[in-house]
Amino acid sequence: MSTRFSGLTPLLAPRSVAVLGASSDPTRISGRPIAYMKSQGFQGGLYPINPNRAEIQGLKAYASIMDVPEVPDVAIVAVASEVAAAAIEDLAKKGVKAVVMFTAGFAEMDEAGAVAQDKMVATARSYGMRILGPNCLGVFDARRSYYATFSSSFDSGWPVPGRIGIASQSGAYGTHLYTLARNRGIGASLCVMTGNEGDVTVGECIGWLAENPEVDVIAVYAEGIREAPGLIAALEVARAARKPVVMQKVGRSELGAKAAKSHTSSIAGDDAVTEAIMKEFGVYRARNSEEMLDIAHTATRKIYPVNNTLGVITVSGGAGVLISDTAESIGLSMPEMPMDAQKRLRELVPFCAPRNPVDATAQVTNDISLVKTFTESMVRDGGYSAVLGFFSMTASSRRWPAIREQLNLVKDENPDRLYALSVIVPPEGRDELEADGWVVHEDPTRAVLAIDAMGRFGEAFAKPAGQPAPAVPAVTLPAVTPTEAEAKRLLATAGIQSAPEAECVDAASAVAAAEKFGFPVVMKILSPDILHKSEIGGVLLDVSDADAVSAGFDTLIARAKAAAPTARIEGVLVAKQLKGGVECILGIHRDPVFGPMAMFGLGGIFVEILKDVVFHRCPFGPDVAEDMIRSIKGAPLLLGARGRKKADVKALADTLSRLSAFAVAAGQRLQSIDLNPVFAMPEGEGAFAVDAVIEVGE
Repeated sequence: MSTRFSGLTPLLAPRSVAVLGASSDPTRISGRPIAYMKSQGFQGGLYPINPNRAEIQGLKAYASIMDVPEVPDVAIVAVASEVAAAAIEDLAKKGVKAVVMFTAGFAEMDEAGAVAQDKMVATARSYGMRILGPNCLGVFDARRSYYATFSSSFDSGWPVPGRIGIASQSGAYGTHLYTLARNRGIGASLCVMTGNEGDVTVGECIGWLAENPEVDVIAVYAEGIREAPGLIAALEVARAARKPVVMQKVGRSELGAKAAKSHTSSIAGDDAVTEAIMKEFGVYRARNSEEMLDIAHTATRKIYPVNNTLGVITVSGGAGVLISDTAESIGLSMPEMPMDAQKRLRELVPFCAPRNPVDATAQVTNDISLVKTFTESMVRDGGYSAVLGFFSMTASSRRWPAIREQLNLVKDENPDRLYALSVIVPPEGRDELEADGWVVHEDPTRAVLAIDAMGRFGEAFAKPAGQPAPAVPAVTLPAVTPTEAEAKRLLATAGIQSAPEAECVDAASAVAAAEKFGFPVVMKILSPDILHKSEIGGVLLDVSDADAVSAGFDTLIARAKAAAPTARIEGVLVAKQLKGGVECILGIHRDPVFGPMAMFGLGGIFVEILKDVVFHRCPFGPDVAEDMIRSIKGAPLLLGARGRKKADVKALADTLSRLSAFAVAAGQRLQSIDLNPVFAMPEGEGAFAVDAVIEVGE
């Protein structure tokens, strides 16, 4: 395995195991791991540690870890929290490299518990030892008969052999997922549950699974991401290895709720940021456990088409409509069959519907050879990357074995496609079809969702490396939040353009600036303490002559003093008023985990009400920026919809990518940036920031 995550191998694939606090009772928390590993034939050393027992569950017991004749790879700690820290130190001194810590009573309890947890983890790290947990349900790998867990899920059965690995922050839900998979006959042999994540994180576990040659697909249950570099590295490894990651991410809290000064921060909640990270690396976000297992199981076929198309053969016209509706709603292409192929099929069954879905009708049960003929035409003439057959209860009829044989002939002759069936069969019938190479779903809509996910994985795996982010000069932020004019000067060093403007300290200089730019102009109060000027009436539009400029200067100063008596007022900003552009918002939000995140959306109601925005981790090149721009629902307004002029998308993308590079160069004191609005002018005329707010922190 690669060196990036191989440090977890003693934890997740150990050769020997010690159990601190081991119990003779196989039903107790500290007795279950021993009972499980003994019953399943764990081949390594198994060392119960208990000073009050000479023998535990038929194994020699040891009074102390120091008495064990070898250095175990991993130790399961199931002792009281009061003695857990001392146990960790003893294990570290022995040279144990990994700990699975069942013991609770740490950060999940209170601040004192968090302090004790941090101290314990620091001790382990000083010895090069890794801790899973504390307060975790552990890990199991059925292929190695390794069960460092006290889950009761094995009372009802053992894992189905397979190549799906599960990583879960929740222990109870992790074993819930495993049990659902087992009950459906889905092979998920390995599951790791991270608990408090005092040390080992779910991201690192994803990385280890991605590097593990015995794992093809990774299923993840996550409540919140605590550590970014490990997760980013893990997702990079998984994508490079063509291993799909399907994640059920729960929790939609807004970390930016208190940062209401920034539009970007108020929209960029924890969930929106995590969604952007998943999209960046091609992680499929499952809406529920059923969908996650459907997709993970389908992915074990290892067929990930880049240009995914679905062909459907059905014995029910109604099912064909349902499948078509589902495919259209998620954007899965179902091209029509070629006309000559349709003609040939109609000659065989005049009342069939051969477009796609291909409704072969119940006639195929009278003439079994038609099953092969119709399906083969779909594969060879239609050229679909995925084929879904809807046969419902036909799969329980006496004619099914012959139909199955015909279907298998087509599949075996064309093995490069993804084949799925929507049928109702008993578990043993499902297992037979799965062994043939079909993915089986009772509900055809679930099959469509899973097939679509395979195409999304294929696109992610095939995506070329992006363009580099623009090079920008070093950024030195001011000590305090700058004025709008200062913010624009800072951004200009990164190549971000603004409309022509001037800072004016009196009415006469304001008139001179306006006459230089040409009327009409925009006038805005200039103050580092008034960030959202429109809220106090601090912006005047369409100021059309010298007298209006002079009066406007006095009006703005008076409004600012009335609304914010203690604010520092540095004058008025006069700017050329741009016409004919599309208003956009570009922003930066500093996420506490992932760092600066860029946001793009259209201005006005699109951001305030509809929140039609997209996020991406900084920095990135113009190609990623353009993908972001084109991905929002309102993109047609920029691309020339209904006779509009096309906006300068290239210039807009350049501005967005430069903003992402500026955000990284600015360092950790940068809290947020709002460029709202940015005018995307007609094609070839550029993009200009009309307003700019840079928020600086400590």
